Amino acid sequence: MKKRFNDKVAIVTGGASGIGLAVSRALIAEGAKVLIVDINAEGAERLERQLGKHAKACCADVSSEVDWKMLTDQVIKWRGKLDLVCNVAGIGRSGSIEDIRLEDWDAMIAVNLTGTMLGCKHGVRAITESNGNGAIINMSSVGGLAGTADLAAYNMTKAGVVSLTKSVALHCAVQRYPIRCISIHPTFVDSEMLDPVAAAAGIDRATLVAGMTKQVPVGRVAKPEDIANAVLFAASEEASMISGSSIIVDGAQLAGIPSGHPA
Repeated sequence: MKKRFNDKVAIVTGGASGIGLAVSRALIAEGAKVLIVDINAEGAERLERQLGKHAKACCADVSSEVDWKMLTDQVIKWRGKLDLVCNVAGIGRSGSIEDIRLEDWDAMIAVNLTGTMLGCKHGVRAITESNGNGAIINMSSVGGLAGTADLAAYNMTKAGVVSLTKSVALHCAVQRYPIRCISIHPTFVDSEMLDPVAAAAGIDRATLVAGMTKQVPVGRVAKPEDIANAVLFAASEEASMISGSSIIVDGAQLAGIPSGHPA
């Protein structure tokens, strides 16, 4: 049986853990060759060993344009072309508009927004120059579509990803490039990214997840695999008429206020 991505070559940033790891596994299971990119070189190399010959690890800083040029050159040297870019790498730090620290603001802009922009810029170039055909998938958040009192900077970066995605999608369409661009918007995801959040709150991860679960109408937070499945669809030919759009994976969190809510 033919797999959906048998002839596709992908870059996945943040690929050593959480959503990025799940996306890397899922793409390879569907036949893709994946360059696993992460600032955590040891984690990326460990995953390469686990996934075998269709995976290759690369340590890089997504906020560096020099690193992005290196990444795209490396993937084309490795597999001859590039079809898919999954901009998953991201960081989250809390803070309301009154207490957000400038260094946290700058760090999140660098990784979440500049890193995604560079992935789009160099992804478009590499896909077109190597005669690839596919999509750029940008990881946003429900926080990119709705505000949160104590996540002012994080939400701003994820909202920026929404607008960036639309601009990239329109540019590629106007240029008749064989590239679509889609943003994915997860609710809370039970991954390693919650560990520093729990530590900052002074609680264990299980307690944090239990509190988050109460905010998701379907009764659970997302697993990394839930988000990876959305990425697989967005990147596949099944979504060939979807570009510039947002795919929301939120368990009805943004649908409205459930009945029986407290007055």
